[in-house]
Amino acid sequence: MESDILIVGGGIIGLSLAVEMRLRGSTVTVISRDSQQAATMAAAGMLAPQAEGLPAGAMLDLALSSRALYPEWTRKLEELSGLSSGYWPCGILAPVYEQKIPVGAGFTHNHTTKTDNLTKPAPQGSGIWLDKEAIHQCQSGLGTDVIGGWWFPEDGQVDSRALARTLRAAAEALGVRIKEGVTVEGIQQQQRIARAVQTSAGEFSASHYVLAAGAWSNELWPLPVYPKKGQMLSVRVPPGVHPPLRRVLFGEQTYIVPRRDGQIVIGATSEDVGFTPQNTPAGIQALLANAIRLYPALKDFPIQELWWGFRPATPDEMPILGASPIQNLTFATGHYRNGILLAPITAKLLADYILQQKSDPLLDNFHYSRFYKPADSANGKLAVYPGAKISTSSVTEPMQVLDRTSEIVSDRPLTIAGKTFNSRLMTGTGKYRNIEEMQQSIAASACQIVTVAVRRVQSNAPGHEGLAEALDWTKIWMLPNTAGCKTAEEAIRVARLGREMAKLLGQEDNNFVKLEVIPDAKYLLPDPIGTLQAAEQLVKEGFAVLPYINADPMLAKRLEEVGCATVMPLGSPIGSGQGLKTVANLEIIIENARIPVVVDAGIGTPSEAAQAMELGADALLINTAIAQAKNPPAMARAMNLAAEAGRLAYLAGRIPVKSKASASSPLTGTITGAPA
Repeated sequence: MESDILIVGGGIIGLSLAVEMRLRGSTVTVISRDSQQAATMAAAGMLAPQAEGLPAGAMLDLALSSRALYPEWTRKLEELSGLSSGYWPCGILAPVYEQKIPVGAGFTHNHTTKTDNLTKPAPQGSGIWLDKEAIHQCQSGLGTDVIGGWWFPEDGQVDSRALARTLRAAAEALGVRIKEGVTVEGIQQQQRIARAVQTSAGEFSASHYVLAAGAWSNELWPLPVYPKKGQMLSVRVPPGVHPPLRRVLFGEQTYIVPRRDGQIVIGATSEDVGFTPQNTPAGIQALLANAIRLYPALKDFPIQELWWGFRPATPDEMPILGASPIQNLTFATGHYRNGILLAPITAKLLADYILQQKSDPLLDNFHYSRFYKPADSANGKLAVYPGAKISTSSVTEPMQVLDRTSEIVSDRPLTIAGKTFNSRLMTGTGKYRNIEEMQQSIAASACQIVTVAVRRVQSNAPGHEGLAEALDWTKIWMLPNTAGCKTAEEAIRVARLGREMAKLLGQEDNNFVKLEVIPDAKYLLPDPIGTLQAAEQLVKEGFAVLPYINADPMLAKRLEEVGCATVMPLGSPIGSGQGLKTVANLEIIIENARIPVVVDAGIGTPSEAAQAMELGADALLINTAIAQAKNPPAMARAMNLAAEAGRLAYLAGRIPVKSKASASSPLTGTITGAPA
């Protein structure tokens, strides 16, 4: 059954849109991959456009408009669902340790921090300065080094989890179809019109599509949206103790949000670690230290829960809303820290846009094109605006006008640990005759990931002198590898060195490592036990682990389960050029993997590279076949074309193999001789 509207993403934004458009008469389907990892899980539910100090401009206007909708919006949701959203216009207190005037809170001043120079803010809201005595009277128990603060009576909070439950129940009560646990794998489109979405549960189609997939949005469309992990925790007021906090505290590098039921939420970190899950000791320690400094009594409250989620960040920390390059696809993503706050206004403005073709002028400020400028029409691309802060979560140019290939078949970029790459060919730096040949070959391959042996660079081994300076690491993503390590312990130590090496070369957020544990000097076959042991430890330390393994389906699945970013099964022994000797096992690994599969080692010719991609591999790593060719740059180019051709062939789908011939021309209408 085709819906009027199909929304990709079942978080707060997606469900808010679903309810709004269903109330306006549309049939709606929501596809949600995993609501437990969404930005909702990294939100305390503060409605704080003024306490957060949003600067004057479109973002503040959007936030204030949304906050104004909250009372009626939550009342309607609670009526539909029969549940409480936890909306509480309690005001927010923003204590400070040194006297500051908040930017964008509606205040005017004469560039001094003296409070007697403050004037009443503009009508959209007010903040009231409280000196040390007043703020400690307003909220007892604050840290002794709090010297004052701002009181924002119009800000408030909502229980983000309760709101999610309320929205879902309201959507279900209205007849919205929700497909939970379903992953959208691609958006099929033709001639700038979306035709369907391909998912893990088959195809779904609609008249109009909305991309509201949060931090995962750039897996489906090349937008500059990337995950920022937020860790949080909650404590509970001990039994018999009167709830001591009466207001939300928005402090420096922390916020403390008391719920009416005695729970106190503390948040939140903001980490560029891709989709690395779980809480960490460092993250929780920082949260507790900042919160206890602000409100010391928390040190004796029992910890109730720890959790994390992934916020969808953009370079300017503003959402991407409205039109897309596709006629019937609308963007609703990139809300970062303000998804809860902006949910009602996002739903209202986009429902107006989609259903009534009514575009509020405010939406113009959040159009995706703000990150790009028109380039020379001859190259058919959009280029990044000078100075735009495009995150290294996407190391390629993040937006392109659709080319002819994308009109033929729908595909998505290679995504590893939250970072996207357009090229599916990785190369190495070893075995070249000289540095110049290596540089030319890497350029000819058009690869975006280059693996580097940490030990050889550290020791300036022959062929690796000057390697760090030979490549432009602002354009190429370094993949440090642990080549030469015979044990798990060695590999772990070298991986840590590799991470530091990447930082020294300017890739501060590079936590990738190609894990190799090879005790066998003759056949260079990887140790499965040592590889698994090292992978488990490195994942715990926050690495994006790409393990080199035998083509062992059981080991591949186990490595996926411990959190590896990819698996890299061999086609045949390293450097042998024997081609794909493990096809049957590679097919099993590819069929069962939920992470990218990169075929590594043994490929000797472009035809073998294409064959690996035709099997459904996500990428290839090829070094020796390029470096040892008679003309390495030419071979690098050939391997690039083979990887592209193999991928396109895989997506196109080959014909069935038959035991008998089947004519390609029709037999009807053929000319035969007249009977004698």
